[in-house]
Amino acid sequence: MKQIRIPSFLHDVFGEKQSIGSIVCILLFGGLLTTALYLVFPQLTDNLPIWRIALALLLIFDIFSGCIANFTASTSNFYASRKMNRIVFIAIHFHIVLVALLINTNIGYSIGVWAYTIAGAFIVNALIGRHSQRFVAGLLLSVGLGAMPLLPGLQPYMLTTCLLFMLKVLFSFAVDHYGRAANSIGEEA
Repeated sequence: MKQIRIPSFLHDVFGEKQSIGSIVCILLFGGLLTTALYLVFPQLTDNLPIWRIALALLLIFDIFSGCIANFTASTSNFYASRKMNRIVFIAIHFHIVLVALLINTNIGYSIGVWAYTIAGAFIVNALIGRHSQRFVAGLLLSVGLGAMPLLPGLQPYMLTTCLLFMLKVLFSFAVDHYGRAANSIGEEA
């Protein structure tokens, strides 16, 4: 597919060049899944002011869309060649806790999922350029994905959001999927 240049203010989302098809898929996935969550679980926004509903849904959309965007070569390679951007990106991902606070549910679980995800992402990030990176990322992701549904009282809409948050940050983002960082390390040596 034809690649288009992405404006610099969107590099953190889409990388430097992205196909129109990928952009459409990213936005459709995020938009359709956020809409489905809202329609299937109307209690997600019961008795909340409109500003909290809008902000919560926007953050959920960001989690869902980012999960897919981070798997693209453009986004993965953008961060693989920018070590500090990657560390900052991991550190600022507090979205899941903000969603829980905005909709006032499962706050404790969200903090736990966030802490596990961020700690795991830093471990995976430290393994960039090593063959074990994908295995460790897959192991940590599997532990998290397996444990989350076992949490008693976790709302299904929060479970979906937490699962994709973990996938987004711990595996989709923290892994150098296309070996760009590994190639950069080899070139420096």
